[in-house]
Amino acid sequence: MTNPSLAPTPVQRLLSLDVLRGITIGFMIMVNNNGGPGSWGFMNHAVWNGLTATDLVFPTFVFVVGASVVFAFEARLARGATRAQLAVHTVQRAAILFLLGIVVNGFPLFELAHLRIYGVLQRIAVAYLVVGLFYLWDRRASTKVVALVVALVGYWVLLRWVPIPGAGMPGRDFPFMDQTQNLTSWLDRQLMPHHLYLDWPGPGIADPHNRHDPEGFLSDLPAVGTALLGMLAGLWLRTQRKVKVKVAGLAAFTLVCLGSGYLWSVWFPFNKNLWTSSFVLAAAGWSLTVFTLAFWAVEVQGWGKGPRGKGFAYPWLVLGSNAIVAYMFSELVPSALEHIRFADGGKPSNVLAWIFKHGFAHIPSPGWAAFAYSAFTLAYCFIPVWILYRRRIFVKV
Repeated sequence: MTNPSLAPTPVQRLLSLDVLRGITIGFMIMVNNNGGPGSWGFMNHAVWNGLTATDLVFPTFVFVVGASVVFAFEARLARGATRAQLAVHTVQRAAILFLLGIVVNGFPLFELAHLRIYGVLQRIAVAYLVVGLFYLWDRRASTKVVALVVALVGYWVLLRWVPIPGAGMPGRDFPFMDQTQNLTSWLDRQLMPHHLYLDWPGPGIADPHNRHDPEGFLSDLPAVGTALLGMLAGLWLRTQRKVKVKVAGLAAFTLVCLGSGYLWSVWFPFNKNLWTSSFVLAAAGWSLTVFTLAFWAVEVQGWGKGPRGKGFAYPWLVLGSNAIVAYMFSELVPSALEHIRFADGGKPSNVLAWIFKHGFAHIPSPGWAAFAYSAFTLAYCFIPVWILYRRRIFVKV
């Protein structure tokens, strides 16, 4: 006989999950357009080891993908879709996301000889494909926990104890997690020697033998772990427990992730570029912190459910409902404007540089000037998704 406390609740859309997605994409747009070297430290990634607020944005989006799979797939299964149909759709959607990522990397010139293959949308596509098919094959939480442990521990073992050809053993022949000598970077240089991230700030970027890609092939393994943590949160919220118990469970999950992540970082430091296992756990902990607060505020207190849905959650719902559109717009429009070049005062310039110089640069504080530019970028990226939201158009890939 089934324990009623463990029976899944009827499928319903979580407004708080949409809010978290919207907050994440909004902050992602701002940090990707942070106004340059004058921006505050938390608006930039850690150069190598370390953890900043900006480092948490991407893993939070991957976390949301994992949680969303549970609710989206269960809703479609409840409407009569078969697992085979969902599997085909999952593969198709992952392929489209991957191709959109390549468009972002190449736009507007598409220099194929050095076109970057890895990227943000590509990593999301891989994580979505793996956890989506995994969920269709087995919907138990226990198998997700096992897969998570294997992914995170396995990645640690690979980086710590697998020797690198021509360099030796990490921690013996060169420092563990060296910026250029690590298994992740070495593998990417073998697979994509002329198609890696070119703006890496570490030493030796002019030498293709030292290049590194922050969304490389091997680090997709722990990124899948990030999505699995989101999926576990989604599975917990679909149980038939009381809402207050669910909040308490999310809070406990938060503490476990933060505690284990910070403890593991003593031996396996936080590193977003390598997507280390400690980074996965700590980032998920901070994602859960925001998610728990949003869930309590929206689902328990009802604070985001104002008249016609226009409570405090409204701007985040607008962004979250068409997150991929907002992201694509925030990447393609600035890229296009940067390639409209002209002379300004006898010096080379472009549209974005001109806007900053003649507008935001007049703000006395460099930090505030950069932040105002970020907010400006978010504001004009908000317009198209707001129009879509008003017309109840939700673009799905």
